[in-house]
Amino acid sequence: MEKRFVYADNAATTPMSETAFNAMKPWLTENYGNPSSLYRIGRAAKEALNDARTVVGKCLNAAEPVNEKNDYAPGEIVFTGGGSQADNLAIRGFMHGPSSKGRKHIITSKIEHHAVLYTCEALEKEGYRVTYLNVDKEGRVDLEQLKAELSEDTALVSVMAANNEIGTIQPIKQIAELAHSVGAKFHTDAVQAVGHMHIDVQEMGIDMLSLSGHKFRGPRGTGVLYVKKGITLEPLVYGGGQERGLVSGTENTAGCIGLAAAMKETVEGLDEKMGYVKKLTDKLVKGIMENIPYSHYTGDPVNRLPGTASFVFEAIEGEGLILRLDNAGVCGSTGSACSTGSLDPSHVLMAIGLPHEIAHGSLRLTLGEQNTEEDVDYIIETVTDVVKTLRSMSPVWENGHPNLTAATELHAH
Repeated sequence: MEKRFVYADNAATTPMSETAFNAMKPWLTENYGNPSSLYRIGRAAKEALNDARTVVGKCLNAAEPVNEKNDYAPGEIVFTGGGSQADNLAIRGFMHGPSSKGRKHIITSKIEHHAVLYTCEALEKEGYRVTYLNVDKEGRVDLEQLKAELSEDTALVSVMAANNEIGTIQPIKQIAELAHSVGAKFHTDAVQAVGHMHIDVQEMGIDMLSLSGHKFRGPRGTGVLYVKKGITLEPLVYGGGQERGLVSGTENTAGCIGLAAAMKETVEGLDEKMGYVKKLTDKLVKGIMENIPYSHYTGDPVNRLPGTASFVFEAIEGEGLILRLDNAGVCGSTGSACSTGSLDPSHVLMAIGLPHEIAHGSLRLTLGEQNTEEDVDYIIETVTDVVKTLRSMSPVWENGHPNLTAATELHAH
């Protein structure tokens, strides 16, 4: 098959949509006013920001309309510099703020994004108590453990809507109900979920939700924290008092407008787009599993994001796989990360129980609406060829089979 370029890492970032780009352009050129300024172009920027809040609020069903123009209460939508910033504001801001009511216990899961995990670890050093929930082999949170760990001291439960590595969707509504049963609040990192599944903060019982614009074809460096009315957070950044005083600094007007435009476009056509993407992903999973022996699908095969396909291949290293795929024109990612000379497997793959030596051979392919069936055919052929080549050079691949004893010894050093 002729070499081609295929972008299959949409969970990392997405190409900006033309709609978002066109919505941003006027605010990068002639409409450059500071939203805090009192003159005409400043007032125009402030109005545009609040219009963007209204759009985001409607997409999340964040609040009831507050006036005859059908505007949504803008106070619930806080613009941030990205998903990680939103997670930090939600967790740290809540625990340090009055809405925590002096409670010192946080519950989260072992497979959260590091923006959540590292924030919780930092709070542990301040004296807060954190429980990290186990997950099963498909990445589903242990609800029985959650029930057992909840107490009158639990202030916050933070569980992601869908996992960024394996795509497993969590029972968010049920988790929120359990949190509320002891008077705790519920936060969800929905960075991977928004734009890829239906989110209704009222129906799901969500108190705080983080999202990131570049995950659904909006601009990078933009995010939102939805904060339910009545919750008071401690500011993340002090200064001029922008964003309800929570994230001071002159707002990224163009970026916020681009995020809202991309979100509206994505949500309005969500079922059709995700149906198309799921069809491509199902074909991809089938092709990979049928063509490559000793391959394993990771994550929930049913309750998963429509575009996420996560695999591990025995007797190969993820980084070598990614680099060779890149040479062939395919962009994917691995859960392993090379640091200080050692290859560390993904904390998510370890949490779902994969052996250390197998977790090293991970591959995440995430498709988007811009991908085609021809792209999928090329990915299947290319991944199959690359895995075969890497195994032929592997010291833990013998006579068409992995030598797990050798693999264990290799990764022990």
